Amino acid sequence: MTFSITSAGIRGILLDIEGTTTPVQFVYDVLFPFVRSQLSDFFLQNHNQLEVQEVIVALKLDHEDDLSDDPSTPEWSDPPAQYVNWLMDQDRKSTALKALQGRMWQDGYRSGKLHGQVFADVPPALQRWRKRGLDIRIFSSGSELAQRLLFGSTEFGDLTSALTGYFDTRIGAKIDPKSYLTIANAFHLRSEQIVFISDITRELDAAHAEGLATILCVRPGNQPQVTHGHRSISSFDEILN
Repeated sequence: MTFSITSAGIRGILLDIEGTTTPVQFVYDVLFPFVRSQLSDFFLQNHNQLEVQEVIVALKLDHEDDLSDDPSTPEWSDPPAQYVNWLMDQDRKSTALKALQGRMWQDGYRSGKLHGQVFADVPPALQRWRKRGLDIRIFSSGSELAQRLLFGSTEFGDLTSALTGYFDTRIGAKIDPKSYLTIANAFHLRSEQIVFISDITRELDAAHAEGLATILCVRPGNQPQVTHGHRSISSFDEILN
């Protein structure tokens, strides 16, 4: 089903990453295994860095909360490699975890061990939308750093010039409508002038509650979504000027 930006009065596009611009498999088959394989060495080599120490403090606070709520939480260790792996097993959206992952992925991208992945329809769509004068931003549970690194190193080149902003869980959860009110204010647009594209209906429901237009992105490898009232696409080619 196609969607016309002009007829909908859209001036801003908010994009999810995993399952929307980027294959789910890239996250689970490339990014997460990289963190697991490098975790012990990373802590050993970087534990004296202030930013890493701050992440460890934040992880410790998360651990205290988890320990009181979930008996399966592993004991704290220094470095907290076991706890970090447990968080990833749970697919937790911990801001501290995402900060750690982003810092580790930075090393991977800089060394050439990692390269960002996006679907082939994404780069030309970004170009079309920018030429149309649209404001394109990202909202992902991954850290802002991780978002910039991914889009800056794709096989199609550096795509960051097409993007004007990045949002992560520091502004709020992706299933919290208040997050989208904050984002709309950052766009300096009315909510109805922004379309949010994601592969998760709960996120789209939250955005819709704040008045954003919504599109469900159905990509290969995505989890099937329950019955919903959102328009759906399988490619950005279906979004017309």
